[in-house]
Amino acid sequence: MPRPFTIAVADDVLADIRARVAAFPWHEAPEGGGWSHGTDLGYMRELAAYWLDGYDWRAAEASFNRLPQFVAAVDGLDIHYIHVRGSGRNPMPLLISHGWPGSVFEFLEIAEPLAHPERFGGDAEDGFDVVAPSLPGYGWSGKPARPLGPRAVAGLLARLMGDVLGYERFVAQGGDWGAAIASWLGFEHAPPCIGAHVNMMGVRAGGVAPESEAEKAWARTARRVFAAEGSYLRQQATKPQTLSYAMMDSPVGVAAWIVEKFHRWSDIAAGDIESAYTKDQLLTNVMVYLVTRTFNTASWIYYGHREAGDGFLPAGRRVDVPVGVAAFPAEFIPWPPRSYVERAYNVVRWTDMPRGGHFAALEAPDLLMRDIRAFARPLR
Repeated sequence: MPRPFTIAVADDVLADIRARVAAFPWHEAPEGGGWSHGTDLGYMRELAAYWLDGYDWRAAEASFNRLPQFVAAVDGLDIHYIHVRGSGRNPMPLLISHGWPGSVFEFLEIAEPLAHPERFGGDAEDGFDVVAPSLPGYGWSGKPARPLGPRAVAGLLARLMGDVLGYERFVAQGGDWGAAIASWLGFEHAPPCIGAHVNMMGVRAGGVAPESEAEKAWARTARRVFAAEGSYLRQQATKPQTLSYAMMDSPVGVAAWIVEKFHRWSDIAAGDIESAYTKDQLLTNVMVYLVTRTFNTASWIYYGHREAGDGFLPAGRRVDVPVGVAAFPAEFIPWPPRSYVERAYNVVRWTDMPRGGHFAALEAPDLLMRDIRAFARPLR
């Protein structure tokens, strides 16, 4: 049975984080390097100063708690989730999943507009019953005993939607690991999953190589990007426990590891991360990892993904439920040509977005919500 949940972080937890930030032993960075060598030292000093003198976790906590939250046991593991029941005669259930290094925080500002569009200038008949979980090992969800990949997580969330919440049909949405989860829901749990909307390519078709010149050019670009940007993934997919000893001891370390991804993977102007996010947004997302002590278990999904080999669908198969693609231009690994994507997905809607990047719900919430609504209308 779902149990109502309210976030209430103990004062001593906040005091310990603050003390560690204040005591951080700042060190050198290459002269003139900026963000090219990793997280910029000058910006981290600025962010830490604001963390100590301007940031208010209690205000962030209140923003979580204004939405209905619950915890329910699924296969013996507690899953924390936001659940906003929607307007209209027949609101469509929508399961929306985050990834790494994000959190359920990404959805705080879109949950109500998706559930109640008429309150924000839209049509009540576009309302959704919004279910936004913290993934296993993230935030206020339980910590699995060992790494789970996105395919296994999809099974847990399918049972959350069906066995716990009683939904007989739903649409899945996600980016990053959420895109992989939505893809596996559409592949293995259809019905009740009747459609998947993704803002990153979550799975690939097994045994399929790029064929056209455009596909081959994309593959070369993707390899170059991954060679330059994929060290975090290799570490978390092979030796996450080694990384955890440093990160679980250092709030500034966690912030630097995560904020660098928000800088690199987002649609920012002139290298300015705050053209896309406020310091409060960046720090609240980081704080979710810190106050719940989940940096280590959140990174396990990479190991679980590699171990299960669930980045590819079985050869000759694809996600057959209707699939909507929201292609944001600053996605850090560019979208493949549609011809390649359609070997893995039954794409019924493809939108090339004018702006936005990897963290679409925070960067371009208006564009993301509009596309989700348009994709879901024919499925109602």
